[in-house]
Amino acid sequence: MKLVITIVSNNDAEKVLAEIARNGYFATKISTTGQFLVDGNTAILIGCDEEKVEKLYGVIRSSVTKRKIRTAGVTSTISGSLLTQAVDVEENGAVAFTLDVESFNKF
Repeated sequence: MKLVITIVSNNDAEKVLAEIARNGYFATKISTTGQFLVDGNTAILIGCDEEKVEKLYGVIRSSVTKRKIRTAGVTSTISGSLLTQAVDVEENGAVAFTLDVESFNKF
């Protein structure tokens, strides 16, 4: 048994959840905020059998979009720093972490 923790942009979250459900996976959604790209993210927790993880990755991959977003930059204490200028940053479609599950119980 595996636990796949996927972080997706709020822009893609509903599509990812719909496709996960359509493909027979069960998920829990948690709203989150990142440190640098603060537009809002959603963490999706999905438990599945080890042999179904690669198929799940495919479902997630086909449900997200990479995009360029404009961010205000980073605050700095350095006088005259270029860090405060707005920059375009590529936002990945999703990030997935896969963990081994020692025990799985339904109550």
